[in-house]
Amino acid sequence: MPAERIDGLAEREIVDVAGGVSTVRQDQLAEEVPLAVHCNGEPLAVMMVSPRDLDDFAYGFALTELGLAADDLVSIAAQTLLEGIQLDLRTRHPLPARATGHQRWLPGRSGCGICGNRSLEDVIRQPASVGHGGPIASSALHAALFELEQRQPLNAATGAIHAAAWAGADGKVMLVREDVGRHNALDKLIGVMQREGTDTGSGFALITSRASYEMAAKAAVAGMPLLAAMSAPTALAVDLAGRCGLTLVGFLRGSRHVVYSHPWRLEPA
Repeated sequence: MPAERIDGLAEREIVDVAGGVSTVRQDQLAEEVPLAVHCNGEPLAVMMVSPRDLDDFAYGFALTELGLAADDLVSIAAQTLLEGIQLDLRTRHPLPARATGHQRWLPGRSGCGICGNRSLEDVIRQPASVGHGGPIASSALHAALFELEQRQPLNAATGAIHAAAWAGADGKVMLVREDVGRHNALDKLIGVMQREGTDTGSGFALITSRASYEMAAKAAVAGMPLLAAMSAPTALAVDLAGRCGLTLVGFLRGSRHVVYSHPWRLEPA
């Protein structure tokens, strides 16, 4: 009996060469498909995504890119086309002026939320200050990282997938979302947190990528008090985090991490 197909994975025949010996076998690869986002019948953005948890992506994208709360969305419908997937959003009210001016007409790379914006003003934004949040032990960051490494089935199969996770102040991972794009993974995480009513003021987000400006901005828009990244942040991300009260942590690996802004939230080990 053939194995059940897992959404987000595809199989291709490869030649595996090791020690001079060639082996022909089937390999699992990460699916990457074009996603066209339409809102109230109008095209808004095109990006490359993993074709799973698209409802979560819709809610997260609506908040971080359009400024819409969960109850502003009336319906979400995905349809598979020859060219990819079309995601149709319907909102309770017309999009606000900021969102209308934020329209994109160029395809973006894997989840890049900036690609396709028409002006610099559409890109650089300053989120409101995040909440105070409770204290978080430094050890909780590393506990969450260890657990997250065990909860990435798509990446375990392919080695080509990013993840974003939400953990409690004790480091217990509560939610994980994966995608080929780091921005998409974080939007999916934010989306499922909105749908489930997760308190973004208590706990922290963990991402398996670098912390770019837009990743920090998305976390701040969602009201997350702390964002921890496995890789480095950019200078612009650190500046934004400093201004909006976000604790930004980078190089979370092994027993090490670097705090770039608002270290007062973290209790020493």
